[in-house]
Amino acid sequence: MKQITMLLRNPSFSFGAAFILISMFIALFGPVLLGTNPFERAGMPFEAPSLEHVLGTNSQGQDALAQLFSGLRSSLMVGVSAGLLATIVGTLIGLFSGYKGGFIDNVLTMLTNLFLVIPSLIILILISNSVEKRSLLLVAVIIGATTWTWTARAVRAQTQSLKNRDHVNLAKLNGYSTLSIIILHILPYILSYVFMAFILQMASGILSEAAISMLGLGPYDTVSLGLILHYAQQNEALVNGNWWVFMPATILISLITFSLYLMNTAMEGVFNPRLRK
Repeated sequence: MKQITMLLRNPSFSFGAAFILISMFIALFGPVLLGTNPFERAGMPFEAPSLEHVLGTNSQGQDALAQLFSGLRSSLMVGVSAGLLATIVGTLIGLFSGYKGGFIDNVLTMLTNLFLVIPSLIILILISNSVEKRSLLLVAVIIGATTWTWTARAVRAQTQSLKNRDHVNLAKLNGYSTLSIIILHILPYILSYVFMAFILQMASGILSEAAISMLGLGPYDTVSLGLILHYAQQNEALVNGNWWVFMPATILISLITFSLYLMNTAMEGVFNPRLRK
């Protein structure tokens, strides 16, 4: 409880969490409150910002603010979904690898190292390029399935430091199963690390989606912050000085990832006694 209080009073965590919550609120309710269809033509192409169109229009004459709100929703959905998948997979592999040791640890560690050797972005590009129809969910699954490795390594290290503690040995003597020991006597002690891993995985998911979307490998039949940048680049908005098409999406991606990293840094300072000292 004391650590939670310290965390809530931390200005870095408060700022980061507040910005993420505001972004989620805009993503959920912004398109509805704005009342403008992001896919309908609202004016001439590349109209400058005005009272009618606050952020102007894009190359297709669509309202740029409506596109930004919808793109924010899609990018956050991908980030949260990919982050959850990567965190769950990495945590499970790290827990069983660190606790069991021996042959199982060797196999899971070899699998983790294999994924670490090949850059995840290259795997992500190859898989995305081989899929004809990419939805938001599929993109999130591809990102989550290729970015779980460092979470597995971190959780494995924490599990190895816990598995010989007195409370774990007592549970073994009382006949608890491996699954029960992992869930009841190890996982609660590393929940803060798991949550920090999720925050970083969410940031990684948003950046990964933006990266592959800018390469034209993002989801179809929707709009995301990465796709906004892709079409802006494709239609030479930067060359023509149409800053309102690409600058808001760029700033939004930067602020979201920066806020998530602020939250992670604040949590590490609170939950890691050595750093706090």
